[in-house]
Amino acid sequence: MSTRPLRVLALVCSTRPGALGPIVGQWLIETLTPRAAELGVEFVPVAISDLSLPFLDEEAHPSSGEYRHEHTRRWSETVDAADGFIAITPEYNHSMPATLKNALDYLSREWAWKPIGFVSYGHTSAGTRAVQHAKQVVTTLRLVPLGATVAIRIGEAVQDGRLRPDPARQAAGVGLLDELVRVAHALRPMRERAQADACAGPLPGSYVRPLTADDAGQVTVLQRCCWVDEALANDSLAIPALHESPEQVRDWLATWHTTGLWLDGRLLGMVRTRRVGTDWHVGRLAVVPDLRGRGVGRWLLRTAEAAADPACDRIVLFTGARSQYNIDLYHREGYRTVSSANPDGTTSLAKPVV
Repeated sequence: MSTRPLRVLALVCSTRPGALGPIVGQWLIETLTPRAAELGVEFVPVAISDLSLPFLDEEAHPSSGEYRHEHTRRWSETVDAADGFIAITPEYNHSMPATLKNALDYLSREWAWKPIGFVSYGHTSAGTRAVQHAKQVVTTLRLVPLGATVAIRIGEAVQDGRLRPDPARQAAGVGLLDELVRVAHALRPMRERAQADACAGPLPGSYVRPLTADDAGQVTVLQRCCWVDEALANDSLAIPALHESPEQVRDWLATWHTTGLWLDGRLLGMVRTRRVGTDWHVGRLAVVPDLRGRGVGRWLLRTAEAAADPACDRIVLFTGARSQYNIDLYHREGYRTVSSANPDGTTSLAKPVV
């Protein structure tokens, strides 16, 4: 699981002057902020009235991702960075407000595979009919509506411009956030696979994407699984990949371009690259033990080679001097041994950039 905190937007949907939405939104923020901190959630209030979104005025269909207007680009960036949403909505004529429908209609990809919960308010139905209508819309955008909701009947809940204290309502709000966080974590692989910088991997359903510092935990676990055989083959525990802390991994992830292979939220393999002078260095080629021998490592190696900087003359990599399985693989891939006994106990191999 990524160590990046989840970002949840609390969307205050009504723009009517004097609307109850800001009051409900304030109650929600005050109620859920302590629980959000416990769950490692960044809880961000967003008022649709502050977005300056006119009725949809983009010429291209939202699925194209081509946005002419600055207000659309700002809204796209806000939604894209979020992992889930809580919509605070009134009920207007048995439906959600047009402002919420309009905000939804502006975008497409940015909403996909993210949970959305609802806090509704109204009179007879406490806003529940607005929520039922909204759920029909959000599922079309591949948002995932939650079963947990909070419904507030205005006549019973409001006193002196504030919501009356209500332990049951507070518990419902916390339950809504808890469910949203669980679903957001479960959907994270789906969101990642849909990102613009992700592409299909060599195994059915797998995908590759650049690794970031937020992936340090997964990378640390992968390294400790994969370099045990290296330690046994070389009769040495002096292998950096076996001892690096997540903080040290985070540091080198910031300086290397590292590609990760994923399936259903599991990091299956990785390889890192960077330019050093006129050499293209390839390193930390790793595949989980249960997938070895299926061509995954070779696929990652060739992916790393294909990304070589055109200004580089050769591709260089290192492995343990007694890691014969690795050395044989690299020889089959066209590498030649440059030095078979480096001071650190490694062998260096290289081949020309094609």
